[in-house]
Amino acid sequence: MATKSADRTTARERLLDAAEELFYGEGVRTVGIDRVIAQAGVAKASLYNTFGSKDELIRAYLERRHERWAQRMTTRLAADYDTPRERLVGVFDLLAETFVAPAFNGCHFANASAEATPGSPVVEATDSFRQDRRRLLTELAREAGAADPDQLARNLTLVSDGATVAARLDHDPVGVAADARAMAATLVEAAVPA
Repeated sequence: MATKSADRTTARERLLDAAEELFYGEGVRTVGIDRVIAQAGVAKASLYNTFGSKDELIRAYLERRHERWAQRMTTRLAADYDTPRERLVGVFDLLAETFVAPAFNGCHFANASAEATPGSPVVEATDSFRQDRRRLLTELAREAGAADPDQLARNLTLVSDGATVAARLDHDPVGVAADARAMAATLVEAAVPA
């Protein structure tokens, strides 16, 4: 017979789940730590023993988002697209899926970073995500044979960033996703020899 604690997620996971829902939906500074603790159903000591501070909880939430993003990209791009060139544009298909999700509220990292102080754990987690995303795009561009993989990755990053903001602010996730994919395809076509 399983123990009661084995049937439930750990306090760490419950705190991260609550933080993700509340911080993403309402903002990292707007949501007080007591709301996260109450939603997670844990004692205040659990939060401080596990994370040490609210900023470290925010960092952990963002690092988990980063890990999930990386896993999703790796798995889906490999499974759904045959060539590096297709994968470059495929990144925008996966981005489109996030835009149409019912709880879409923009970029987790941009949202949290907008409320962060320079040099904070939040900024460090955001910088790590952005570097990893750029690295993925650069690697795909290199594998596809782009003459200047770094420049193509920078251009695709700008399209991705702009599309994420527009999908949220313009309330047109489907249209923005289609436009962003078309722009990405044009950039790839221009940068990667056929």
